[in-house]
Amino acid sequence: MSRFDFTPYRRSTVGFDRLFDLLENQARLNSGDNYPPFNIERRGEDEYRITLAIAGFRPDDVDITAQQNLLVVQGKKRADAPSGEMLHVGIANRGFERRFELADYVRVDGADLADGLLTIDLVREVPDAMKPKKISVNGQPKLKAVTSEKGDDAADAA
Repeated sequence: MSRFDFTPYRRSTVGFDRLFDLLENQARLNSGDNYPPFNIERRGEDEYRITLAIAGFRPDDVDITAQQNLLVVQGKKRADAPSGEMLHVGIANRGFERRFELADYVRVDGADLADGLLTIDLVREVPDAMKPKKISVNGQPKLKAVTSEKGDDAADAA
């Protein structure tokens, strides 16, 4: 696996250390295991959905934990004994742990397991105190353009 070097970016930016550390850690952790496969979908300006393909798991087998800036999905496969002799085993029968780093103010809105697909809906809710707001200069209300009929008469006289 080739590693991307963030050193030039670290030299010319301030305060982005957490972002670069996150990218390097994700590249290191996700280099080999791709189970279970997943999709990340943007459903609106502040709405997202993660879909994991976890065929064979029941809702009781799945544990979803949301912490600050981290979503952990774990699956614990139960030990069901096959009723006969297995000639070929192609269906994964193992547990998993999948971690997703979340941005600030992203929360889990709900989760559903149907047809072997686990869907987790996420919503970003920025607090009002963090939303951008207009600031008036010197506490004065915004000035409006003033049109004067007097000015038009003066222009006509000249």
